[in-house]
Amino acid sequence: MVEKKDEEKVHHSTEEQVEDEVTTEIVAGNDEDETSGSSLNLDENVAGLLCYLGTFVTGIIFLILEKKSRFVRFHAMQSTVFFVGIWVVYFVVDFLPVIGWLLTSICSLFAFIMWIVLMVKAYQKEFFKLPVVGQIADDFLKKL
Repeated sequence: MVEKKDEEKVHHSTEEQVEDEVTTEIVAGNDEDETSGSSLNLDENVAGLLCYLGTFVTGIIFLILEKKSRFVRFHAMQSTVFFVGIWVVYFVVDFLPVIGWLLTSICSLFAFIMWIVLMVKAYQKEFFKLPVVGQIADDFLKKL
């Protein structure tokens, strides 16, 4: 009878230790999430993906709202520069006779593929810099 009570005490104290350890891990995990991330209470990779989701519109929105994360601000600026540049190319190419429709179609396909690639790279938390556009975006961010 005494042995059963001792076993119950040991089992009960072990459960309490496990609960304390789990609680400590959860609290420690929450602290890490608060120190890394955007000022919009989003994970940086999710915010980076959202910068591209609505093309230059969401890029501008995140550029205005994000104050803390350089990663999110970079992707917001790159999204804005890339998609405004694509829009300008569409506008110019559309006026070309005969081959304008073909170039617009090729440009649309390129923009769609890059849109997907940029969202995936941002979600993977990579500072994926497009060759010319990425440098322009970086330069604009330094001036802000």
